[in-house]
Amino acid sequence: MTRSLPRFLTGLVIIPAALVLIDARLTSGATSSPSLSLPVPAFDAGPATAADDTAYFAGGCFWGIEGVFEHLKGVKSAVSGYSGGTAASANYGDVSDGNTGHAETVRVIYDPSQISYAQMLHVFFSVAHDPTQLNRQGPDRGPQYRSALFFNNPGQQQTAERYVAQLTAAKFFPRPIVTQLVPLTAFYPAEEYHQDYMVKNPNQPYIVFHDAPKVAALKRNFASIYKD
Repeated sequence: MTRSLPRFLTGLVIIPAALVLIDARLTSGATSSPSLSLPVPAFDAGPATAADDTAYFAGGCFWGIEGVFEHLKGVKSAVSGYSGGTAASANYGDVSDGNTGHAETVRVIYDPSQISYAQMLHVFFSVAHDPTQLNRQGPDRGPQYRSALFFNNPGQQQTAERYVAQLTAAKFFPRPIVTQLVPLTAFYPAEEYHQDYMVKNPNQPYIVFHDAPKVAALKRNFASIYKD
């Protein structure tokens, strides 16, 4: 199962608003540093350790979110799946029909000694998605495409809450941030054909117009933590 043809036809020229806004500020301002456009998190409760940690990000179609995080140094794996629902299981058909309450989510396993949760939040809010779109992302509509951070420890919760407050105070976005900050209850890996979708389908229209630009912006604006 793939994204429907009507979705491609209605959304070919839509690029995430946050990405457009950041690129505009980067090209029109006096600096090319994304950290001076979207503020770097001022607080990080996660000290560097030798043990791997796990984080969960929802921001529209999981193909693009997975694709972005797979290109970050320190990330060991990124898996597409479903979180945030009340049903005891999840699959693409039921989630897409809105029957489970889940959001398309990416589970990221990372090495905190190489990349911090705060750095990943910086990427998530900068180039991975538009956190001001409620129950949608680009051409995709429905609560399964909502923006959410599913934290699994107090440090992640505190870091995320502080960063959203920081961005809100900075008034970077023209509309309120609607990202949900909720505890992780369960994560269900998506079907195999969804995994590494960008890698396997680089010329698919949805990928070309909606997700490849996110990875390009990551490489351009976060070169120090980007990996091929």
